[in-house]
Amino acid sequence: MKPVHTREDLCERLAEVGRIAVERGLVLASGGNLSARLPGGDEFVVTGAGTWLDRLEEADFTVMTLAGERTGGAAKPSSEWKLHQRTYQVRPDVNCVVHLHPQHAVLLDAVGAPIRLISLDHAYYVRSVGTVPYHPNGSDELAEAAAEQALRHDCMVLSHHGCSSLGADIGMAFRRAMNLEEAAVATYRALALGDTTAAFPSEALASLHHA
Repeated sequence: MKPVHTREDLCERLAEVGRIAVERGLVLASGGNLSARLPGGDEFVVTGAGTWLDRLEEADFTVMTLAGERTGGAAKPSSEWKLHQRTYQVRPDVNCVVHLHPQHAVLLDAVGAPIRLISLDHAYYVRSVGTVPYHPNGSDELAEAAAEQALRHDCMVLSHHGCSSLGADIGMAFRRAMNLEEAAVATYRALALGDTTAAFPSEALASLHHA
């Protein structure tokens, strides 16, 4: 992929993520939202309110500061802009936040079944899964609870809502989102087979954390 240097580059890459996310059933219609830091680190772009993730254009993104001020782009940001803002504030290493509504991850959390990391890809990309109790979408409570979990995890399930995955770049954040849902699907299938213990070896997982 070409290097990302400009707002146009970031919006183009996020639009690609949006199309793939909808194609894979990770979100429907105008659900979910995407963001990325602009070069320099003090501003980020986030999808505008009501935008469909498979139809994104540069004009569909709002430019926000880390202080929560709109500085350009679409007139109204996603109702979840605080979810992105608060995470960037506590994680200076994170340059992209992908918020989707994956069905299996949300379902397993709702029934109290932890998502198990089973494959090497699950272990490498997801590593650990945080859980954020239900709070109304767009609320300060949700944004702050997600930011607290982001101090320890790069993937979080927002109960009865969706997921938030983080990365140093757009590609990594989306890889984590896809692998989180794949791990949830694998866990669901294992439970359907009557298995409650299969998981990636704990010693191998620990070695990945220190790699």
